[in-house]
Amino acid sequence: MERESMEFDVVIVGAGPSGLATACRLMQISKSSDQEISVCVVEKGSEVGAHILSGAIFEPKVLGELFDDWKESGAPLHTAVTEDEIHMFSSATNARTMPNALVPKTMHNEGNYIISVGNLCRWLAERAEELGVEVFPGFPASELLYNEDGSVKGIQIGDMGVGENGQPKDAYEPGMELHAKYTVFSEGCRGHLGKQLIEKFQLDNGKTPQHYGLGFKEIWTVPSEQHELGKVVHTGGWPLTKGASGGGFMYHLENNQIAVGLIVDLNYSNPHLSPFDEFQRYKTHPVIAKTLTGGERISYGARAITKGGLNSLPKLTFPGGMVIGCNAGTLNFAKIKGTHTAMKSGMLAAETLAQALLAGVEPGKDLHCLEDRFNESWLQKELHGSRNFGPAMHKFGTYLGGAFNFVDQNWFGGKFPITLRDDKPDYAQMAESSAFSKIDYPKPDGKLSFDKLSSVYLSNTFHEEDQLCHLRLKDARIPIDVNLVKFNEPAQRYCPAGVYEVVEEAGENKFVINSQNCIHCKTCDIKDPSQNITWVTPEGGGGPNYPNM
Repeated sequence: MERESMEFDVVIVGAGPSGLATACRLMQISKSSDQEISVCVVEKGSEVGAHILSGAIFEPKVLGELFDDWKESGAPLHTAVTEDEIHMFSSATNARTMPNALVPKTMHNEGNYIISVGNLCRWLAERAEELGVEVFPGFPASELLYNEDGSVKGIQIGDMGVGENGQPKDAYEPGMELHAKYTVFSEGCRGHLGKQLIEKFQLDNGKTPQHYGLGFKEIWTVPSEQHELGKVVHTGGWPLTKGASGGGFMYHLENNQIAVGLIVDLNYSNPHLSPFDEFQRYKTHPVIAKTLTGGERISYGARAITKGGLNSLPKLTFPGGMVIGCNAGTLNFAKIKGTHTAMKSGMLAAETLAQALLAGVEPGKDLHCLEDRFNESWLQKELHGSRNFGPAMHKFGTYLGGAFNFVDQNWFGGKFPITLRDDKPDYAQMAESSAFSKIDYPKPDGKLSFDKLSSVYLSNTFHEEDQLCHLRLKDARIPIDVNLVKFNEPAQRYCPAGVYEVVEEAGENKFVINSQNCIHCKTCDIKDPSQNITWVTPEGGGGPNYPNM
């Protein structure tokens, strides 16, 4: 098929913090040098911010580097952190508050803000457009395009109007090709094109396998007497015990709103574990429940988190492009923060791209000088200082790992003379179901705990019903013949949106994919023990529509 195409100097895939920071910095350099650079950002969500979900505590220093007038320009940083609390939950009812003196200094949040990263991205998109960037929401990058020499040529936008049977419908519209001198991939965690690029160009050679968590988040409106503006609560321990790890959070936003969530590390071994139901249990702990009781849940979402850090960070460049932000894995796990690091990676990418474009470097080259720029930046120093945080928690558990991290961060400043490694992929950690007893999760009470379908409803998720399924099986027999037999088909439980189920038809088990429920968290692509599921982009604008996450 012959497709229409458009040409740009730079095409950026994904309007998240890293992609928009790239776009803004490119145009700033373009204007200061008085040389034109054409930049386009494509975003699969129905609007910028629709698919953005994060805790989130934000370090504003990077915003000051990008826009020194961010306060005067109305950046959505409204709630300064006023207080930090860290609790260790030893059971469903017991907790111990950690003294600040025993907390790794990376967990202290003086000078930071509680924000909606979705709203920050909306603001960044406005600034980008003011600078001359073309921003196209609702246009998913579905395929990679290559030049004859093997370098990346750009991307193809997904076709619209393809039926479930793979055939064009009456409203069929072929996707356009976007060609660029350089293409930047900032798709967020486990971006499906970034995943292909890392494999094709072997960008992760010599690196530790990437590691992930599944982050849940809800926003509640609570009675004013239960609300403490700017308060930040982090927790460890229960309900994630017996081989599962992670941590919870509760942030007090403006307007009597609370952001509450749980991060479940995806290296857990028990296939009966349901991360969603662990989050529902988490909210019943007295430390959390005393704030939420009597409140109203107004939003829900979940998203995978790339948390392998520097040990797992792939090479950032390849012929014709770059992979940045959470697509590469720049999150600082020791701080549980990734927005400021993602933005910095985008700014470094922009400065490298601008240097090449303004110097007339031949398009399609591997701009490996980005690695030098990265290594000279505070981003590299920050990620190097936190490189042991995740592996310590995985190897030694919550308490011993926490003690190691306290020593590493507070005594050695992240310069402990040993680098820990975690060389086993998360999906390979899952054991067979026969090794564990099933977990009896309590029924949701409709007050603090809820079911999956009512939760997905709050995410405003929508997909056209008659469209090609975007959750692809390499072998349709594996879910029943392998995963059900060995692992009691864990997709039924690790998916936070009820996409996957096993039903009985005519006396036989059948694997059902309810793709219309998908909230684009990418957990199935990561955690399936047979690595049989591949997530690809659905039609443009499909998925969740998060208003304030």
